[in-house]
Parts: sequence; C-alpha cells; structure tokens
Amino acid sequence: MSFSVFLCKVLNRLFPLPRHPFNLQNQGKLTYAEWQYDMGRRTIEFFLEAAKEKEMFGDKRVLDIGCGAGGKALYYASRSADVVYGIDTVEHYKEEAEGLARQKDLETRFRFVTGDAADMPFEDGFFDTIIMNDAMEHVDMPRQVLNECYRVLKPGGRVYINFPPYYHPYGAHLSDAIGIPWVHRIFGQKTLIKCYKDLVKDLPDGQRRIDFRIGRTEQGREYFSYINGMTIDRFEELIRHIPLKVGYYRLVPLRNPLGALAKNKTLREYFVKMVVCIMEKGDV
Repeated sequence: MSFSVFLCKVLNRLFPLPRHPFNLQNQGKLTYAEWQYDMGRRTIEFFLEAAKEKEMFGDKRVLDIGCGAGGKALYYASRSADVVYGIDTVEHYKEEAEGLARQKDLETRFRFVTGDAADMPFEDGFFDTIIMNDAMEHVDMPRQVLNECYRVLKPGGRVYINFPPYYHPYGAHLSDAIGIPWVHRIFGQKTLIKCYKDLVKDLPDGQRRIDFRIGRTEQGREYFSYINGMTIDRFEELIRHIPLKVGYYRLVPLRNPLGALAKNKTLREYFVKMVVCIMEKGDV
C-alpha cells in the first residue's frame, strides 16, 4: 500500500460519511428508488424560487434525465404530471423503478427508458418540461445533451438544471465510502481509485459500486468515469452556445455566511453548493 493511500484511509476515519442511498440500501432502510422518492421535493426546491410546481408538472409531459432508479421521476409524476419519462444508462434500475411505480400506483404516469441523453429516442418537441437534477456533472457529452434537450422540448418548454460543481466539498461523488471534504483536491485520482476500491470491495454491492464509478480508457488506465468534472466556469461557457434562453440563474452558497465567497470568480468553485439554471425554448 502506498503512503498516499494509507494517509487517505487514516484521514477518512476522522470524517463521518454523509447520508448516502447506497449505504441506506445495504442497511435495509431504504431502496435507492425509495430514497429518491423521499428526496423528490428537495430535488426541485431551488427551482421553486422562480417557478411554481404547477408550471413545471401540472398536466405536463416531463422528462427526467439521469433518473437513476426512478424515484425522482415518480415524485414528479405524483405532482399532477400527465406522464413522466425517466431516462438513464443503467439498465438494472428499470426493474426497481417500475416496482416502485406499482407501489405508488403511478404505473400509467411513468415510463423508464434505458438510453443515452445525448441521443434520445424521442421525436422533436415531445416534452413540456425537462429536469436535470444532479445529472449535468455525470453526462459524457454535456453539450450534445443540451442540444438534444432543445430538440425534444416544445416551444415555450423549459429545462430545469441543478448540480453541485466539481470542486464542491463532495464533488468527487465518493461520499458513500470517503467522507473527507474536497478529497479530490488533496489526493490524486490514482490514490482515490485504490482507496475507494479497498473501502467498498467487501460490501455486498462492492463490485457493482466499483463498476459504476470506475472505467478504463482505451489505453487501459482507470479513471472515474461516473463524473465529467463539470465546473461553474465550464457550465457557463457551455450554455453560451446552446439555443436555449436562460431565464433564471443562481449560485447557491454552501452556507449563507459564505455568500461573498460564492460570488468570487475563483473561490466560488469551492464554496457553491448548487448551480441552478432554468432555460426556455423560444418559439420556432
């Protein structure tokens, strides 16, 4: 074991893990889908500062990009949506999502689609509302995804995006096993991959977690394929080139007293909790 891996593990013992759905599921407390459903209101709370639930969901055809096990999408369906489509690349989420849909009596209002949001199987102008909650930092081709959102959105429809920027304290998305804040600024990726593997390998779902988070390049080098390193600067540059009009934009600080740091051009990458953006498709 290298010294950096040893040090990472030692430091990790000093920090309690945040509440995480993978661990809750292993403990038999909540399935991933159930946790998502329970968190449904929180996934849209920042949008409600600029829009009402009825505007977002009432009798609308809704798309949830990066729906995971479908719990978020089912919560949206429960808010009087006409139908909610959830799209995700992970095939095994489909069974869990459809099982919760039956439990919630929302089968007729929900569709799970296994697919890539950069190339969606929907016709032009199909959706009234698109939600990207905690998804922008995960998609492989974010510009293509936003262009696809434009294509499948009806004129006057809106895209609701929120995500924690990459240099958020837990922006490495490893907090199911590593609780050190800003750990990806302290240790290199090679160290974190080894540390993460060691910490989860003996868990019931350990190999699934490893496969979920870690991929290999064509040259065989391991990397965290689950995230794309989306920073605030990168996102702001990205949306300048998308044919959607920004109607609302906010950087939410980690804590209210840190508001000044969240406005600083350099420090904001570290002290913003959530990037919130609402974009609209104009008349075509």
